[in-house]
Amino acid sequence: MNGWLAVSPLFVFLAVYLVSSILARDFYKVPVTAAFLVASVYALLITRCPESEGGHISSRFDVDGRLSIFSRGAGDSNVMLMIWIFVFAGAFAVTAKDIGAIDATVHFTLKILPPRFLYAGLFLAACLVSMAIGTSVGTIVALVPVASGLAQQIGAGVPLMTAIIVGGAFFGDNLSFISDTTVAATRTQGVRMRDKFRSNIKIAAPAALIVTAIYVFMGAGVSAVPDAVPVDWVKMLPYFLVIGLALMGMNVITVLVIGLVANGVIGFAYGCFDWVGWLESAGGGIEGMGELIIVTLLAGGMLSLIRYNGGMDFIINGLTRSINGPRGASLSIAALVCLVNFCTANNTIAILTAGPLAKDISDRFNLKPSRTASILDTFSCLVQGIIPYGAQMLMASGLAGVAATSILGYLYYPFALGIIALFFILFRKY
Repeated sequence: MNGWLAVSPLFVFLAVYLVSSILARDFYKVPVTAAFLVASVYALLITRCPESEGGHISSRFDVDGRLSIFSRGAGDSNVMLMIWIFVFAGAFAVTAKDIGAIDATVHFTLKILPPRFLYAGLFLAACLVSMAIGTSVGTIVALVPVASGLAQQIGAGVPLMTAIIVGGAFFGDNLSFISDTTVAATRTQGVRMRDKFRSNIKIAAPAALIVTAIYVFMGAGVSAVPDAVPVDWVKMLPYFLVIGLALMGMNVITVLVIGLVANGVIGFAYGCFDWVGWLESAGGGIEGMGELIIVTLLAGGMLSLIRYNGGMDFIINGLTRSINGPRGASLSIAALVCLVNFCTANNTIAILTAGPLAKDISDRFNLKPSRTASILDTFSCLVQGIIPYGAQMLMASGLAGVAATSILGYLYYPFALGIIALFFILFRKY
């Protein structure tokens, strides 16, 4: 299949979403699920299975063949893992809210953190938590409900507060020694983690400092006064439990299950709900994740068709055709992992896909393996942090109750990270 035709479902999705939003004069009105549905149907129609005659749908088997490819992508183990996380995160978030855990944590935060440092403090907290647990999703699950609760208390926008957490979450995703992206980047380039960290920290640290300064400046006008409400420490336990177990390296789903049970025990003890009420609360949280689950399934299936039709090979071959010098090689590696990430919506998979080719480019132009690993990880986190159909953005928007696109305008850290990374590629010595 022609390469441009193979990747065209992505353009169809963007066109449907953007054009419809412009016509409606509201970028939050058009459901992302509907745009993905149109693009997915289009991807099915242009796919040519081996059983088709002349590329046209000729039999029921041929239609089944196309749907089988789509379904394999939608049912991929990574996709299903994200869906499981969405299910348990939704149940945990709503049951925690119903027992008063969010309110208790908000009151505690307002008491210990000066109002003008609230934004910066939340960002640094997200950086530290994500650095410690090595997962942006786990950080978002733990901190976004608190951030959205704080937004209501101080009169700040929920999208802004959510973006602060998402940005900090990708700091650790990019740098942590136990992050999947770090493991993938170092393994594909054959480099030690500490060497990749030294290259990476030169990019990530300045970006984090710049964004912290921005949040200190923005927080100068915050004048929240802590409520005269005593902090209920017991109701804060589920959040401390989730963060603590994640810091110990426990699987995120196991952590969420334990947190969900803890919410139930505290809720029963305080009379917040009975058994049926706990089930209703958990069920409501799961239902609230319905749109995220549908988007994840449609995106996984559509991207599987793009890969089957040769779209990924087309992107890779196009980017590596005209490399000229080490600087051009570095830029091509950055562009390669970005485009693959746009197509897969998973930064770890993007690194694993682009990594072997990046290794060949690195060897050919004598690039330091640690720098190549840093480029792969940094630019994959940049893209993953800004695509509205990525797991992190979907999770954050679902927990905060806002559109994923509404968060984009406040995502300072991913863009700062990308700008500084580009500066290092363009102006450092080779």
